[in-house]
Amino acid sequence: MKYTITDLQQVVSHGLTPPPCDTTMQVKVSYAEDGIAKGIWEVDKKYINGLGVVMGGFLSAAADILMAYAIASKLTESQGFVSIDLDTTFHRPAFEGEIEVIARVEKMGRTLAYVVADLVQNEKKVATCVSSLLIQQK
Repeated sequence: MKYTITDLQQVVSHGLTPPPCDTTMQVKVSYAEDGIAKGIWEVDKKYINGLGVVMGGFLSAAADILMAYAIASKLTESQGFVSIDLDTTFHRPAFEGEIEVIARVEKMGRTLAYVVADLVQNEKKVATCVSSLLIQQK
């Protein structure tokens, strides 16, 4: 199933079933309004690498999910978006347990948006992701 901007907005506001990537990653979005999205990522052993910490690509994926909700909360049904760049800075290792993800639209123009997500575990920032998104008119 392809999700529209309204569908993404309704995942949070009306309990619509989230896209498969959300459920596969065990990410639950709890808030998405006015360019800010918040959620919890339940990290279990399948996200842990050989060194006993969360693999960085999974941290980036969890951030990317919340950043999609942040930008979707600012768009209309006649618009869409695609990531054109995703960068992650790792501040400290992350482990099994809950990771809070907070994404916010920092800047939004007619065709580009800049979105930032912080990933926090045990009240400490473990990573920050930034993404440039291309806003498309349908």
